[in-house]
Amino acid sequence: MIVIIGNGISGVTAARHIRKRSEKEITIISAESNYFFSRTALMYVYMGHMKFEHTQPYEPHFWKKNNINLVSDYVESIDTKNKSLQLRNGTMNYDELVIASGSKPNKFGWPGQDAEGVRGLYSKQDLEYIESRSSGIKKAVIVGGGLIGIEMAEMFLSRNIEVHFLVRESRFWNNVLPEQDSEFIMQHIAKHHGLHMHYGTEMEEILTNNQNEAIGVRTKSGQEISCDFVGLTAGVSPNIEFVKSSGIKINRGVVVNSCFETSAPSVYAIGDCAEFETPVAGRRSIEQVWYTGKIMGETLAKTLTGDRSEYNPGHWFNSAKFFDLEYQTYGVVSSVLADDHEEYVYQHSKNEVLLHFVFEKKSHKFIGINNFGIRLRHPVFNDWLLRESTIEDVLKDLKSANFDPEFYTKYENDVVTQFNSKFGANVQLEKTKWWQNLINS
Repeated sequence: MIVIIGNGISGVTAARHIRKRSEKEITIISAESNYFFSRTALMYVYMGHMKFEHTQPYEPHFWKKNNINLVSDYVESIDTKNKSLQLRNGTMNYDELVIASGSKPNKFGWPGQDAEGVRGLYSKQDLEYIESRSSGIKKAVIVGGGLIGIEMAEMFLSRNIEVHFLVRESRFWNNVLPEQDSEFIMQHIAKHHGLHMHYGTEMEEILTNNQNEAIGVRTKSGQEISCDFVGLTAGVSPNIEFVKSSGIKINRGVVVNSCFETSAPSVYAIGDCAEFETPVAGRRSIEQVWYTGKIMGETLAKTLTGDRSEYNPGHWFNSAKFFDLEYQTYGVVSSVLADDHEEYVYQHSKNEVLLHFVFEKKSHKFIGINNFGIRLRHPVFNDWLLRESTIEDVLKDLKSANFDPEFYTKYENDVVTQFNSKFGANVQLEKTKWWQNLINS
């Protein structure tokens, strides 16, 4: 029997693809929810845009139909010698074990971090807790300058709750975005009334009352900000507490090789909790992104059904939203430009649109792009990266990447004109029908 700990995107994808390839017995254990759901949709449930059941990609009968057993329980420890799991409500044996236990919000030992009215936003239980504490809230403080923090801020603002956002760094997401991109986001955030940004501000402690309820925060500079709720969104870390006594090699996460094999026989780890001993070139040792989790599940399913396969995630991409501003990234755009790289940043003079291209200085090979305010096609950019196209090739065929040229404002002429002016080039836009390139790619 294959036992999978965790019913997030990695674990569920592994189960689905194992079933496509074999008739092996599969059991998924999770204490979070009865059925797999889209974690990124939690904010929209809070905001009233959908109900929780709408976040579930599969109907309840899907699991029985595909002969995938679901167990609602909590794994307390792993006995690799006897191939057994100690659950909160019993024990379970396994032939092969997949650890896909995901992440948990970071806590850094702040005084008051476990008080009432303090929570991150990761699990279904987090959503339910925030909902239960939202009645009568007037003011919230959010700690941490990442995407989950922005989501939580938008949630509270949708209910007219005043939000103060503490960002330790001098600018937003500066460990990910180049300076001009970060400044662009900061300007966009500043336009949303009610969101008070505190850059270069680090929390010292959470202030509580006699009932151990959060009533405010104190920063390291001594400033006190009163509030009714504190959101902890200072990143996440692998959820591996139950693995620590098992003898399985761990570091920040469960250490795996390129085939997701751990140090214990017949035990694998995928998703947010897995840490590659030797990461794929140019990638991080822990990759906590939805699409990488999906690829990990698909890849491990091959190994577990007789086709041992290595992780090959391809070129990096990601997407998000900063309120109503869309963000996408393809390839590599580092926060600090490499010495052998060149950049071209296009920013529209009136509309909130920015395209940040990176390419090699000598060869002009296209390396990556950050784009804000418009939506571009992933297959097209992936094809350019695979073919090692030059920046000139990308720009002359940029119309092919526009996600919806029929309705979107077109910026390609302006983008190319400014590039030619800056670099003394003579790039000419091709009159390509976007759908032809998409089909070919």
